[in-house]
Amino acid sequence: MKSDFRQKIFSYRSYTPIPFLIVMILFAKPTLLSLVIGFVIALLGELIRIWGVGYAGGETRTTGPVGGSKLVTNGPYAYVRNPLYIGNMLMYLGFGIMSMALFPYFQIFGLVYFFLQYYLIVTLEEEYLSRTFKDEYKLYFEHVRRFVPKLRRYKFASNFKFDIKEALRSERRTLQAFSGVTAVNVLIFFLKK
Repeated sequence: MKSDFRQKIFSYRSYTPIPFLIVMILFAKPTLLSLVIGFVIALLGELIRIWGVGYAGGETRTTGPVGGSKLVTNGPYAYVRNPLYIGNMLMYLGFGIMSMALFPYFQIFGLVYFFLQYYLIVTLEEEYLSRTFKDEYKLYFEHVRRFVPKLRRYKFASNFKFDIKEALRSERRTLQAFSGVTAVNVLIFFLKK
């Protein structure tokens, strides 16, 4: 049952931000300072995502069963095992700060909400990676943390190359959402002046 629930969360992870975004829009009270600070934090999250997707490729977009054909351990993955989820959490935090909706409770709730979601997904992914890549993953697991980056690069990192074209192609939907949420916050700011 636990696996089924985690798989459902994984499959629908593109839709779980919708309630967060609705509350953000309904209670938004952006200021110029909140727009700037929030945008910088959200942009940092998106840049981390682009960096990660540039190594991992389009497989990160799957909504089917958890899986992957390669174990990527270089790029941002040489410092932390889940850079895409860290990038997502920074983006949602940034959007929450941009909006100033129910500040600071909404932003704290958002961090907890997305952390729990990603924790469940990550435990499912780890089981898959452990079964599929066995000793290679075990070594990686022992040396690279799940969510807290290490400053020291993983010494057995894979040699996959960064592909900016693949990263931007794969991130197209996320970049559209990023632009849309940013535009909505800016629009609300001007309408409430």
